[in-house]
Amino acid sequence: MLAWKFKIRLLILALLTGGLLTLLKFYAYYITASNAIFTDALESIANLAAGAMALYSMWVAAKPRDVEHPYGHGKIEFLSSGFEAVLIMAAGLAMVAKAGLGLLHPPQLRALDLGLGITAVAGAVNFGMGWYLHRQGGRHHSLTLQANGKHLMSDGYSSAGLVLGLLAVYLGRAYWLDNVLAIGFGAFIFYTGWRVFRQAISGVMDEADTQLIERVVGILNQHRRPAWIDAHNLRIIKFGPQLHIDCHVTLPWYLSVQEAHEEIKQLELIINREMENRVEVFIHTDPCVPTCCALCAVEPCPHRKQAFQQTVTWTPQNVMTNRKHQV
Repeated sequence: MLAWKFKIRLLILALLTGGLLTLLKFYAYYITASNAIFTDALESIANLAAGAMALYSMWVAAKPRDVEHPYGHGKIEFLSSGFEAVLIMAAGLAMVAKAGLGLLHPPQLRALDLGLGITAVAGAVNFGMGWYLHRQGGRHHSLTLQANGKHLMSDGYSSAGLVLGLLAVYLGRAYWLDNVLAIGFGAFIFYTGWRVFRQAISGVMDEADTQLIERVVGILNQHRRPAWIDAHNLRIIKFGPQLHIDCHVTLPWYLSVQEAHEEIKQLELIINREMENRVEVFIHTDPCVPTCCALCAVEPCPHRKQAFQQTVTWTPQNVMTNRKHQV
């Protein structure tokens, strides 16, 4: 609950800060008539809309599980980040379109020195806020905070490049570069939005997260017990900050139900301890068969059919397949 309240406060702070910065950027556009500065201001509107959606999704994701949503409400974070990505891409296209018109009908630029100063300050604040949101999103496993942070950081990067470009325009009096800069930054912002959108779609489609799977498999290898003959058919699904893991584990066939339960319980405790207690684990136990003896390090075993040969190191490749391991 405390983590949820903290994330809500972060998003509210980001919204309030973003609102102030948006007003500053539009003021800079008003006094300069710069299309490049207008692109920066337009992206800030997308920031605000996306931040509002992120705040709503965070509130929904924090709701407890119910009959209609047995896995919780965390999936909405993928929808939120996808919505934010669409706004980012729309803002990028609008920037390119307006700058393209500006090339045909160049505006008369003015007061670029003051506009540059305002844009630089706003960009620095945006980058700092985005960096903090992205860092906290990773710490609290929140895709919404990470997407919002990436958005603000990209705004900071574009503002920095914008300031450098407009400085060249101001010093060299090459005012036509203003629209070229706007087109370039519009395209960059569109690409940033596409990357966020791709990540959101991956979450909705439950695309395998290679790095996450490697981390889980590494934990299992590090804490492996002799009775865990093999693990296979591993699947990991994300529900916001929560993880759901399905897996089959082969155990000696002669263990009692209580003994098998204890082995699986230890596996669940290890995963939750190493993954910061945010994992729901569903494990199906398989009994060993004679071909497993060559991989089984349990000693003594009164039912061994062949000598132990080697322990197979678990990898994402052999753990994700739906079959028992063999030498």
